[in-house]
Amino acid sequence: MIYIICMAVAFLEEKYAVMDNMDRIIEKKKWSAKRIILIAGGVVLIVFLSFIMIKSVGGSKLNVDAERLIVGMAKNGNFREYIPVIGIVQPITTIYLDLQEGGRVEEIYVEDGAVLKKGDPILRLSNTDLELSLVNQETAVYNLLTQMQIAQNNARQNTISNQNLLVDVGSQLVEAERNYIMNKKLYESGVLSQDEFQATENNYLYLQEKQKLVVATIRQDSISSAQQMSQAAQSYEGATNSLDLMRRKFADLIVRAPVEGQLTALDAEIGQSKNKGERVGQIDVLSGFKVRVDVDEHYISRIYPGLEGQYKQGDSAYVLTIKKVYTQVSGGRFAVDMMFHGVAPSNIRRGQTLQIRIALSDETEALLIPRGGFYQQTGGNWIFKVTKDGHKAYRANIRIGRQNPDYYEVLEGLEPGDKVIVNSYDNYRDIQELILK
Repeated sequence: MIYIICMAVAFLEEKYAVMDNMDRIIEKKKWSAKRIILIAGGVVLIVFLSFIMIKSVGGSKLNVDAERLIVGMAKNGNFREYIPVIGIVQPITTIYLDLQEGGRVEEIYVEDGAVLKKGDPILRLSNTDLELSLVNQETAVYNLLTQMQIAQNNARQNTISNQNLLVDVGSQLVEAERNYIMNKKLYESGVLSQDEFQATENNYLYLQEKQKLVVATIRQDSISSAQQMSQAAQSYEGATNSLDLMRRKFADLIVRAPVEGQLTALDAEIGQSKNKGERVGQIDVLSGFKVRVDVDEHYISRIYPGLEGQYKQGDSAYVLTIKKVYTQVSGGRFAVDMMFHGVAPSNIRRGQTLQIRIALSDETEALLIPRGGFYQQTGGNWIFKVTKDGHKAYRANIRIGRQNPDYYEVLEGLEPGDKVIVNSYDNYRDIQELILK
């Protein structure tokens, strides 16, 4: 190549000399200025072309400072696929205080954050419409009770009258029967006339029928009275139940703690009007805690009740279990509730955030390498493997399987004890070999 360039330079020099003076012969100089310039330009051209050729072949080697690299070792170990999540500590149960009746806040007995026992009063409302309804219902019950008592007295008096009538008729019937028997004997003896005997017999038969009628009347009145009293009792019972319900509604104007726990989010001021069903606070049950966790929707098909997670606090590790999965996705995430399995940390508080690892698989034996930035450039298809002497690193094809925040599972391409470079490959993604210095 250099020979060709020198020949070209000599040719151009001769041509320029001839063109300089066609008629005059000029004595050539071995190292003229033009010749030096042309040779220097040729050398620069050669260097440039060589650089281009080297680049086109692949620039396969690069010197790097070994101290700037992160080297990991492939090793066999127990591998479990898990995802790190952030959980928020919440009470195991929260009871919301929604008003059963609306009204005006007249009195507040406790402050927000107070620990209450079941039945402790929280606040009192006033409701004039409800008070008026209660008075009217009480009046209606009292009136119905009075009417029922009057009906009972009337039925009792009627029964007494009918019984007295039955006694009188019975007495008259006895006397009529005696006269009938006596007069019959006298009539048969011819002492008594037929008209007198007939009158005695008719009176006797009349009193018999009258006694039957009085007995039937007493029986019918008894049945009718029993039905009336039953209906009156049912009406009174219904009115009494309505009164009890009204009294319970009136008692609901005093809001009480439904369970033992801590009052939070109290929203009421004296003089403020509250509507029926409006929420004025909540009671957090302090007997235990749950952890509300947000999980990326990518894992929604792999998260289910019963999966375990782990929370580490100092040297202690605590196990949590997924109890409920909320499948509604919002903002690319869904929520799950986790409960401590066995012993829970004694110092956790409501609202505290916990870093939890949810296990997606059981522990298995696998070949592992540390996680690193190389995966973003290689997709887990290759990695720089360090030679045994530690002076070089070259590309090696690998296949990555499962992963967790600490390790990648290597399925192919590496052996236990192999050292690999795991940091980012941004500066040498096209390099074939690294020279470590």
